Amino acid sequence: MKLSRRQWLKSAGIISGTTLLTGAQASSLLTTEEVKKFNPRKLSLPIRLGSNENPYGPSEKMRKAMIDGFELGCRYPWSYNTALREKIAQKEGVPADHIVLVAGSTEGLKITGITYAGPGDEIISGLPTFLSLMNYAEVWGASINWVPLNKEFDYDLEEIEKRISSKTKLVFLCNPNNPTGKLLPAQQVLDFCESVSNKTMLFSDEAYCDYIEDPNYPSMVELVKKGKNVIVSKTLSKVYGLAGIRLGYLVARPDIAEKLSERVVANTNIMAIEAGKAALDDQEFYQFSLKKNLECRKLIENTLDQLGLEYLPSQANFVFFHAKRDVSKLADEFMKKGIIIGRPFPPLNDWCRISTGTVEEVQLFNQAALEILG
Repeated sequence: MKLSRRQWLKSAGIISGTTLLTGAQASSLLTTEEVKKFNPRKLSLPIRLGSNENPYGPSEKMRKAMIDGFELGCRYPWSYNTALREKIAQKEGVPADHIVLVAGSTEGLKITGITYAGPGDEIISGLPTFLSLMNYAEVWGASINWVPLNKEFDYDLEEIEKRISSKTKLVFLCNPNNPTGKLLPAQQVLDFCESVSNKTMLFSDEAYCDYIEDPNYPSMVELVKKGKNVIVSKTLSKVYGLAGIRLGYLVARPDIAEKLSERVVANTNIMAIEAGKAALDDQEFYQFSLKKNLECRKLIENTLDQLGLEYLPSQANFVFFHAKRDVSKLADEFMKKGIIIGRPFPPLNDWCRISTGTVEEVQLFNQAALEILG
């Protein structure tokens, strides 16, 4: 027998009858029009707070663009990429020949890994961080020189640069970092990236750059504009709410962009192209997503404060906190409550990453956390 939402919540042991959240409470009193425009994720089993997805979107404008694009579904996308590439180039302040479109930024990371590191070559990266580029390069014979995060849980930039040798074909940087959510000081990271780019290729994964609260914080696209050996990765999976549509891009000077383009396997499709163009124009949804993310991040942090658990200052759509217990086992406990949390990130196996969800989802996580970790 299929359980109703109320029955499931009670059976999961998350809430009692006196604390059951209504739809109005859960969505912070979203209006009917806001629900229509911003498409909040419906509460369902299990609650997904482990993949850093935007719980809103695709927006009404993006959905309409995809529906309208169906009539082009019989066409190959190659001739339709230009308009999206030009729109992205305008956003980044570079010519269109600096942009490589890919089906999700993970594709961009992978093709970079195999382009710049093969048998006998080396990539240097901090740890823990997002692993796709390094994992794929290892499959093709590259070795990874892992540099542990420093005591402040930041990339140890000095140690990374110190380890660069003739074998080093690429240095990987994720900023804000996943899973910590931390952001490196602006001038420090600019100086580091420029210095490294004079020695080898620098890859800057900026998947979470939209969540940075300082509007003047620089993207390493500024170094691409100077012609440096820098590749920047960005995505429409996060704040734009298009994780399931698969659309990302790389920014690099033209000779590098052309080299990377030759390696692309997972190309964009007509629906992704139309969704992407609409997404970049939909500033209302963009600002709404940022606002709701900040609201939910604060809700999570308030609960962690109540529990007396340490967490890192996040500039992303997740919070990394010290659970003080093995996250694999903790995940089982939360799953019994119907909630998926982040996987372990060795060597920080007793730290847990929680994505922001809808207000309703976060409130249910908070109550479960008080019961499990209190």
